[in-house]
Amino acid sequence: MHPAFSVIFFTVTSGAGYGLIALLCLLNFLYFGMLLDKSTFFICATVGSALFTMGLISSTFHLANPKNAWRAFMRFRTSWLAREGILAILFYPILFLYLFLVYIDFQIENFMFMQAYSFFIFLMSVLIIHCTGMIYACLKTIPQWNTFWTPINYITIGISLGSLILFFILDFNNYNVDPYKYYLLAAIAFSFFTKISYYISIRGSRHNIGQATNAAIKLKSTNVRLLDVGHTGGTFLTDEFGYKVAEKKLFRVKTFSIISGFLAPFTLIYIHSFVFESMLLCILAISLAFFGMVAERWLFFAQAKHVVNLYHGSQNV
Repeated sequence: MHPAFSVIFFTVTSGAGYGLIALLCLLNFLYFGMLLDKSTFFICATVGSALFTMGLISSTFHLANPKNAWRAFMRFRTSWLAREGILAILFYPILFLYLFLVYIDFQIENFMFMQAYSFFIFLMSVLIIHCTGMIYACLKTIPQWNTFWTPINYITIGISLGSLILFFILDFNNYNVDPYKYYLLAAIAFSFFTKISYYISIRGSRHNIGQATNAAIKLKSTNVRLLDVGHTGGTFLTDEFGYKVAEKKLFRVKTFSIISGFLAPFTLIYIHSFVFESMLLCILAISLAFFGMVAERWLFFAQAKHVVNLYHGSQNV
């Protein structure tokens, strides 16, 4: 698939934003109320809201006809894109009401209600990231995406990026981050584990349909090959769904995404937490993580092959 930068930016930044909001509300739920002072709390909420808002805006740049964007909301019962869009729009008033209640100290006299509200926003944030992943995971025509690991990757990577940002904000505001460093390292490690599991899973035969042309016409004893593709030049399908890139480049990008997106941030946060404390290490960890996730998301699209490529001469997808 052709990797559009607007979609890459959308999935990375919105995932990080929703991940940050999810963690912020989860902390309020687990620690029974406002763990952070209002200033730090609203800084985290503002950064998270800005990230997923920028992501949602960037997603419209991928539309061929932006004036028809409203149609994306019309198939809620069957379309994960519609579900994500509607939930993302509904999330704004729900989140802003929550922030207003926090601002007026509503939780002091209505503790249980705010606890339930915090957990609800946490669940809704994770659900929106899940819907984003399912937009791609539900496509049986693209075997590399059609796996349960796809939405899991989106969720764990979003939580990992959100954890990095939250850790930095807390440390910058002189909070005792000792309890959180273990959670952050665990979040990065777990997102790395799910990503490697995804790469391993798509190597299976179900995600790489070898000799698919033979299977389609039920011939096993011979090698069927396409003699004529029906056109003499490139088409929209060959450009968008038949994106070609050298295997060496895919390997280099995968290596960079793993090192920059997972290993380097983990190492830098470990050094910052246990060896040498420096805010520059946190900033570098966040920067490398975002660059690595952009590379990971580019690879996610670039290595995906639509089954329509079989019609255009490919023997496997």
